[in-house]
Amino acid sequence: MKIVRFQTGQRTAYGVWEDDIVREVSGSIFGEIRIGSTTHRLSDVRLLPPVEPTKILCVGLNFRDHIEEISFPTPQFPAHFLKPLTTVVGPEDPIVIPRVAEQVDYEGELAVIIKDRIKDVPVEETSRHILGYTCFNDVTERRLSVVPGQLTRSKGFDTFAPFGPCIATGLDPSRLVLRTFLNGKLMQEGRIADLIFSIPFLIHYLSQCMTLLPGDLISTGTPRGVAAMKPGDVVEVAIDGIGVLRNPVAAA
Repeated sequence: MKIVRFQTGQRTAYGVWEDDIVREVSGSIFGEIRIGSTTHRLSDVRLLPPVEPTKILCVGLNFRDHIEEISFPTPQFPAHFLKPLTTVVGPEDPIVIPRVAEQVDYEGELAVIIKDRIKDVPVEETSRHILGYTCFNDVTERRLSVVPGQLTRSKGFDTFAPFGPCIATGLDPSRLVLRTFLNGKLMQEGRIADLIFSIPFLIHYLSQCMTLLPGDLISTGTPRGVAAMKPGDVVEVAIDGIGVLRNPVAAA
């Protein structure tokens, strides 16, 4: 199932995406979801970020080839940080290059959406607390990211957390391949099975520290191939079984 959040006219709703049709749903996407009879053509609605998280938790340095690419040591524990909610944008929304930026990079990633309230959950129980998966772009001001004390600033500019186009349920992440394209050219390709810290371990580890709530998003790291974007570019994060997150790049 592909769950979407969409806007039609002045109304926002959740739906299930099937081919080129969106079927409206009622109930809670985190509980009992009921598919209704109202349908829309995909081309007639605006897809929004598919969920409204209370937290955006990003894990860095989780692919060895990316760690080598940026010359960082391999972490002993998951390296993670938070992005403010003002970074969130959805499919087709512009990524805005800040006026003060020197180099803004894409980082294509798989993200996990949490299904319910959890705290200190054991590794072997994490799968039942996952609603599904989505495409994520951990946009980064690269020059700032290597300056001590500036990681939050480098990752936290407005529009620096595009995700979507849907939440795909029932996937086996170990079988997924992530690809990022810049202006149609393949720039990144990574198998989720190659993560240093697995998705179950990440949920376990992060929930030891903080309570995770329904809709919270955990991004899982990016593979080799990050590069700068400029206004006029288009970046696409594609994962089989989920779809393509496409965002144009614009100047402030």
